[in-house]
Amino acid sequence: MEDFILREIDKLGEMLALVARKLGLLDGGVPCYTLRDVKAEFGSAGFPVDIDAVLQHENPIWYLVETHKITDYALETFVEILFHSDADEEVKEALLNDAIAYLGGKGYVSFKLYSLKG
Repeated sequence: MEDFILREIDKLGEMLALVARKLGLLDGGVPCYTLRDVKAEFGSAGFPVDIDAVLQHENPIWYLVETHKITDYALETFVEILFHSDADEEVKEALLNDAIAYLGGKGYVSFKLYSLKG
């Protein structure tokens, strides 16, 4: 029960930070990098996922969850990183919508991902 309360408090903190950032109250712009940069960073970090295969998959989030057993937090971070890259807008929207649907189906609300819907 204590862990649940701490997670909920953490989610509220995330939500407030995202709202503050959208309102321009926090410094730090939105990062912008190329998909090639993302692949290079994932490769140097030893991330064992072929990003091209993920992005070409019909249900990329289910693919990640089923084949790589990715956690909810890692999923949010993965989607956020790719969302700020120069990938095609349709691909980014599909990835974002797939992640929100997957997490929503589990009853998990991701303020981080909803903030990207803009």
